[in-house]
Amino acid sequence: MTATHLSTPTVALDREQIVEGLNPLGLDGIEFIEYATAKPQALGQVLENMGFKPVARHRSREVLLYRQGAINIIVNAHAKGAPLSDKPVISAIALRVRDAAAAYKRALDRGAWGVPTHVEVMELNIPAIHGVGKSRIYFIDRHKQFSIYDVDFTPIPGVNQHPPATAGLHFFGVVQYIGNDRSDDWTEFYRELFGFTELPAEQRFGILPKGRILRSPCPPESRFYIQLIEPEAGVLDVEDDEGLQRVGLGSADVLATVAELGARGVEFVASKSVQTSERGALTKTWLGGVSFEIVHDVRG
Repeated sequence: MTATHLSTPTVALDREQIVEGLNPLGLDGIEFIEYATAKPQALGQVLENMGFKPVARHRSREVLLYRQGAINIIVNAHAKGAPLSDKPVISAIALRVRDAAAAYKRALDRGAWGVPTHVEVMELNIPAIHGVGKSRIYFIDRHKQFSIYDVDFTPIPGVNQHPPATAGLHFFGVVQYIGNDRSDDWTEFYRELFGFTELPAEQRFGILPKGRILRSPCPPESRFYIQLIEPEAGVLDVEDDEGLQRVGLGSADVLATVAELGARGVEFVASKSVQTSERGALTKTWLGGVSFEIVHDVRG
């Protein structure tokens, strides 16, 4: 996780390139979101309040898999080189693709920076490229009958491996903080590498309608979004602080979801600018940086 050299997304462009299909990588949603933290137990408690259950441990690293429904969250406390921060950060996003090796090669051909892998015994070699800040973007093609967790993880005995989702929650997307005047750069990055498209300004989700929203080319049932947010006007450049800020979770009934999570002890932001409504809700922040946004989203 040492992508500090990535300051501007570099994507090779060809004015006469052949236009590919709308979903060139066969994207099919998010496989998992990974947090890195030196305090995995504290983050685990936050996730359990949100309805997640710990279901498996990594075979050789200090890594836990949390799950509810089709949402997988990995908590990584395995320090590699530099010590981990007490404040959890989103360190990776794994995307389901048709062919992981082909997706990785295509990304490199278009200017992405590959992440060297150091695979240990009984581990899969999962290709990855550098994402925003120090994060990684993994390509996963084993997500059906045989998954990556069947190799890299050991189920926790006596635990339901597929706990139901709280009020039907599912992945909706991620919010990415970027530097000043960087929206076009990152839009091009996601468009050229993955086939994302920019939503018209009038199409907004949730209760925080800032920035620019990009839509993945996935089928409707697995589609997700990336929201790019620049600093407020007049704020000094904060390019070094670019990163994945929070996870968005979709709900067919936001108010019912908020009520159910509230019964579990989850508190939501209520201010002049942010109020829970049928459109969405924002949890309060835990551990200095962890929050979740609930967004109205009915899956087909």
